[in-house]
Amino acid sequence: MIRYALFFLIIFNISHAVEFQGDFKQGSFILGKTDPKSKVFIDNRKIRVSKDGFFAFGLDRDRKNNVIIKIQNKKKIQLIEKKVFKRKYKIQRIDGLPPKQVTPPPEVYERIKKDNKLIGDARAINSNLIFFKDKFVYPIDKYIITGVYGSQRILNGKPRRPHYGIDFHAPEGTPVKSMMDGVVTLVEKDMYFTGGTIIFDHGHGISTLYMHMKDINVKKGQKVKKGDVVGTLGQSGRATGPHLDIRLNWFEVKLDPATILNLN
Repeated sequence: MIRYALFFLIIFNISHAVEFQGDFKQGSFILGKTDPKSKVFIDNRKIRVSKDGFFAFGLDRDRKNNVIIKIQNKKKIQLIEKKVFKRKYKIQRIDGLPPKQVTPPPEVYERIKKDNKLIGDARAINSNLIFFKDKFVYPIDKYIITGVYGSQRILNGKPRRPHYGIDFHAPEGTPVKSMMDGVVTLVEKDMYFTGGTIIFDHGHGISTLYMHMKDINVKKGQKVKKGDVVGTLGQSGRATGPHLDIRLNWFEVKLDPATILNLN
């Protein structure tokens, strides 16, 4: 009887261990799993835990300090400190652009402000969907990667904000697929910077954003399945040529899409 009791105690402890998938480096998406009854805090920020124990979070491009993870249940509080490793980012220079593509004219500032609020509101959604825990797929089948996450763009000699996505170059009109099951939370056909834009909610604050679309075949509130064709690749908005710019977010934190596509 003693042997059996010890055996079940060991199994219980293992089954409730905290598990992580993903590298703890700048820009990374991290998938975690723990006891479904636990409360999870990332840097004192309480986050959702699914009924089967999954949770998700991400690390900012320029994060310098370690991440503190607190797992709390009725029996104990567990503190986990993970070192965040730094990355080196590429510098990308693009010259010969029209001035309006480098510095927007003052008359479009209000339009940009409105666009940013729509995007921010969509990224702030904290749904109980759990699609984020599954494997993501590529948005197009044949492509050339022309831009990567974290790269600093220097336009006509002027440093700009880092690039927070992946640019997939392909012919205009190329079918674009949903990378994961989700719910459409934003559809805009003519945003100033991003042109034809879609945002998908995958649950727990994890969202993907598609930019510079030519055609959009989905509507806000629509449910999509992984691999569904949601539109076609274009060069709308402030684009220098036909490409699809993919973004990944954990709420307001901008993550590297390569970390869900195994491109690193």
